[in-house]
Amino acid sequence: MRSPRSLVVAVRRPDGRIAVREEAWETLWPRATFLRRPFFRGAVVLIESVWNGFTALAFSAEQAEAQATPAPQTNPAPPGAAGTARGELGRGLLLGVSFLFMVALFIAAPHLLTLGVFRLLGRDPTLRGMAFHLVDGVLRIGILVGWLALVARTGDAQRLFQYHGAEHKAIWTYESRLPLTVQNARPFTTQHPRCGTSFLFVVVGVAVLLHILVLPFVPTVSSVGALQTLFVLAIKVALAFPVAGIAYELQKRSARSDCPPLLRALVSPGLWLQRITTVEPTDDQLEIALLALDRALAREEGRPRVGDGVQVYQDFSRALAA
Repeated sequence: MRSPRSLVVAVRRPDGRIAVREEAWETLWPRATFLRRPFFRGAVVLIESVWNGFTALAFSAEQAEAQATPAPQTNPAPPGAAGTARGELGRGLLLGVSFLFMVALFIAAPHLLTLGVFRLLGRDPTLRGMAFHLVDGVLRIGILVGWLALVARTGDAQRLFQYHGAEHKAIWTYESRLPLTVQNARPFTTQHPRCGTSFLFVVVGVAVLLHILVLPFVPTVSSVGALQTLFVLAIKVALAFPVAGIAYELQKRSARSDCPPLLRALVSPGLWLQRITTVEPTDDQLEIALLALDRALAREEGRPRVGDGVQVYQDFSRALAA
């Protein structure tokens, strides 16, 4: 769970104990204040969210491999500067590989498939009409849904999606001004309008509209089809940043109670997509989400329970009482 100034990760270890890591959170590129303005912040928030995800998964993997010890550990010695640098370098490389994977799967693949569809039908795959971009968008949605459905079939993803559902239930509990208890969180839906899954769907819709407006004006830089295609793909990658910015603002607006009905209807398919990426959690998983949120809120309100570092607790009740 991340609040504006803190990042808290809670993990249930194999021996049943709960490890909680709390730390201050600083935005990426804090001096570039313009990146926090509307229509710029969306791309930065997306990068930060992926970075936080890698950080949380790395901590989870560490705790999964941790050996049971006879006594709880409190504030273990932090890693040295070399270890921290190696960890950040590894996450940076993983972020770069993930970015290339997303470009290949969600930008290059649907574009190339659309070219193939048009040529198979004997039609000119021009970028100047709406047809190419609409087909590209449909294929992109198909790839997104198919990829998520395929991932969801794995056991690890099912468990991950259960924690995703637990996160949403915890957030709903907090937004409903109820105490953060398992009993209060249990009845809420696993779907949430500000979910990253919904954000991906909104991104596709915004991308189609922006491509219709911009790509017809892309010049021909080469008579070689492959080179021209690479040029167009580079333009699409560059457009991904304003697309993310616009999609973020639309999703943020759609989560408000006074959201226009038309906008709510346009973003509603993103909620349907969450039926794949969220699964009903167990009470044990709800405990982890609620604990992480409780600690993040405490730090944001200026009443942190502990300092930065890792604490290990015997169970949920002892963690809440700490």
